[in-house]
Amino acid sequence: MFFPALDVPPEQQEMVECAISAGIKYEIPANIMLAVAEKEGGKPGQWVRNSNGTYDVGYMQFNTAYLKSLKKYGIEAKHVAAGDCYSYDLAAWRIRRASEKIDYPKSGADYGPRMF
Repeated sequence: MFFPALDVPPEQQEMVECAISAGIKYEIPANIMLAVAEKEGGKPGQWVRNSNGTYDVGYMQFNTAYLKSLKKYGIEAKHVAAGDCYSYDLAAWRIRRASEKIDYPKSGADYGPRMF
């Protein structure tokens, strides 16, 4: 999705567009998606090793331990590591699922291992 009226630095364009697009798709307020994306601060192809031997992967820094639980749906770390909007869609889906149990501010604040 292209948002021509956005006035953001070129290096943040994809992050903003993907976060807003995923928010629209999963009915998550844009400010929640943008806050989570900014907090995670990942980059395409990025794998950050954690002290417990797991990795946080891609734009939205999905933990490989969590991603194992999604393998039955065909979701793998290589998908969220890619430089496209996939990880934002997955994050919005995860926040949407959590928001059905708790409110948005808490679901955005709990984005990460504690979410489920």
